Parts: sequence; C-alpha cells; structure tokens
Amino acid sequence: MNKLHLVFGGRVDDPMTLDFDDLESIDIVGIFPDYKSAEKAWRAAAQRTVDDAEMKYVVVHLHRLVQPDLIAPAKG
Repeated sequence: MNKLHLVFGGRVDDPMTLDFDDLESIDIVGIFPDYKSAEKAWRAAAQRTVDDAEMKYVVVHLHRLVQPDLIAPAKG
C-alpha cells in the first residue's frame, strides 16, 4: 500500500501556526507515494522561499486521513 503524502504551503501570519492567510493562493507542490520523496519536495519548496518568513510549507500524511486505523495508539 502506498502511504500518500501531500506537500503544500502558503503565507501565514505566525509561522508557529498553520493559519494560512489566503486559502485561494495555497501552493500545492504535489502528492507523493512515500515520505522520503515528500520530504525532498518539501525541502525544495521551503528552500525557494527561505528569505520569506511568512511562507510555510508542510507535509500531510494523507494515508493517516484515509485509513486512521493504521495509526498506532498512543502509549501512556
């Protein structure tokens, strides 16, 4: 089974949050079949905007949204 990952980014007011300013201008980098390739794309996108503190890129584990039963229960 592929573990799909989505990489996207956009402008945020506070880089400590995921509150994107304009959802219509989100930069969808792509969907990737594994974390390694998603991370590579994320690094490239983040590097392109490294001088813009209001730009933030993230990796979303789509497989966790589609099949939440695959997530191991938290220990504790």
